[in-house]
Amino acid sequence: MAELGAGSLPLGEPVFSYQQEQELNERLKRLYPAVNEEETPLPRSWSPKDKYSYIGLSQNNLRVHYKGHGKNHKDAASVRATHPIPAACGIYYFEVKIVSKGRDGYMGIGLSAQGVNMNRLPGWDKHSYGYHGDDGHSFCSSGTGQPYGPTFTTGDVIGCCVNLINNTCFYTKNGISLGVAFTDLPPNLYPTVGLQTPGEIVDANFGQQPFVFDIEDYMSEWRAKIHGMIASFPIGERLGEWQAVLQNMVSSYLVHHGYCATATAFARATETTIQEDQTSIKNRQRIQKLVLAGRVGEAIEATQQLYPGLLERNPNLLFMLKCRQFVEMVNGTDSEVRCLTVRSPKSQDSYPGSPNLSPRHAASSTHIHGGGAESPTCNNGVATPNKAKIHSSIKYPSASSSTTSSTSSSPSSINYSESNSSDSTKSQPHSTNSTQETSDSEMEIEAEHYTNGVVEGSSARIMNGTYRHEEILQPDDNSICNGVTEDGRRNSKQLCAGNQAATERMIQFGRELQALSEQLCHDYGTNTTHKKMLQDAFSLLAYSDPWNCPVGQQLDPTQRESLCSALNSAILESQNLPKQPPLMLALGQATECVQLMARVRSGSCSFARIDNFLH
Repeated sequence: MAELGAGSLPLGEPVFSYQQEQELNERLKRLYPAVNEEETPLPRSWSPKDKYSYIGLSQNNLRVHYKGHGKNHKDAASVRATHPIPAACGIYYFEVKIVSKGRDGYMGIGLSAQGVNMNRLPGWDKHSYGYHGDDGHSFCSSGTGQPYGPTFTTGDVIGCCVNLINNTCFYTKNGISLGVAFTDLPPNLYPTVGLQTPGEIVDANFGQQPFVFDIEDYMSEWRAKIHGMIASFPIGERLGEWQAVLQNMVSSYLVHHGYCATATAFARATETTIQEDQTSIKNRQRIQKLVLAGRVGEAIEATQQLYPGLLERNPNLLFMLKCRQFVEMVNGTDSEVRCLTVRSPKSQDSYPGSPNLSPRHAASSTHIHGGGAESPTCNNGVATPNKAKIHSSIKYPSASSSTTSSTSSSPSSINYSESNSSDSTKSQPHSTNSTQETSDSEMEIEAEHYTNGVVEGSSARIMNGTYRHEEILQPDDNSICNGVTEDGRRNSKQLCAGNQAATERMIQFGRELQALSEQLCHDYGTNTTHKKMLQDAFSLLAYSDPWNCPVGQQLDPTQRESLCSALNSAILESQNLPKQPPLMLALGQATECVQLMARVRSGSCSFARIDNFLH
């Protein structure tokens, strides 16, 4: 049979299906979670380029057959896998099924380093190791074998396990371990198989199918050993010091993320000190909630009120916030367009820019002219030159005052109970006078200049620019057209719920954002990241359904999280506090150390993954 070209397959040969490929990927990820295949790919097949000419490959380069003369040992032929075994595997395993022992069954299964002669069976040369089927001997870099195990023939499944923690290798036959065959193995070995007589055919399993031997049980044993070594690491007389350090790290983590009540309780229980005052923690928490709710304009305004000059000193962060605000306008969640898309029945037939939008606008409402039409402005952080602002006023407790109040003519204040997850919150009763101490995340959002046209008897869930607490981190599907019905069916969506005034306001905001981009480019030079961010945001308008378009992932609420974290870190840094909690830095350093262990071929890194100790 003539040899096929590199990587070619005969006509009619089965090709790996998508499902099979997925199963392989999942199995390899489960077996070798510490391996980064972008840096160190796993062996998945035999190499059509790294073999002797008497070797033929088929079945997706997993089947090996001998096509030489087979007269003597000079006719031996081997093939290596496509990649060496990564050290990050910790323990690596593959199996070979003997489809046919051929004439004499002179077959060898094992390992070899790059460059070892392929005109030989594995184990005969330096840095080559093999278990041979005709005599059951193991060959360790020598032509002379040592008694090791039973012979193997047609129908047998031979497994080869490389332990990169202690640098040993053992074989299995039909799912039974045969004991250690080799010790002191060098790194970067390739799975290798060799044949010598006509008719010999073997199939490899690098994870394409479940293994006969229970390799995962063996891995679990070694994982337990490594975890035991870590747990028993001697701390000695510094135990008290370590406890204090860990307690401070946990406390700072809680403070960093704004878990005020939890941090206070933890500090009380451990007798540690919180370095940031509670007012500051609560302010950061409020701003984070606004960003995570998609109300970026309000978050910008709150940041400017509470931390003057912060965003001006961080133009990159300001630009990121503005771009996100534009995206949220498209999404319909930012209050600049939300205040225009929710109107009472009285104003449904009125032009949205008319005084009927709100009785309180009767004498003071001004309009922006864009494209020949008028639209009201609900400005939440983007200045409109030479135009009067119509915006929601957000009142926050100052550092010197812990009490806020609202008059009977102002909208209701909303109290937020602190939550570490969005689904664990409860709405608080309405209160016209509330103190900061009643809740960790009490926030008063006062819509001073507009009521959104929603009367108190309305069934709409937005009143005077505020949201009920249980909805603060969730999109409001009923008040604006988010395109998803209660039973989960997707509707056709409209930009800004089809509201002309909201659309015009969004376009005006886009012009202001473009001007800001040009100003930053003039002041600081071209920024490719800014350019890409702006292009992606504006690209949403090119599609009739932005939620289902090539750049629609921007509208995913999870995209707010990185921006929320960046803003929170900037606020902390401005207060001379760590921008990242020490606990996260320690975890990051530990993770990097484990990855470094993999690069220097320390196999134990596979079972010392940080994630295993966090759950």
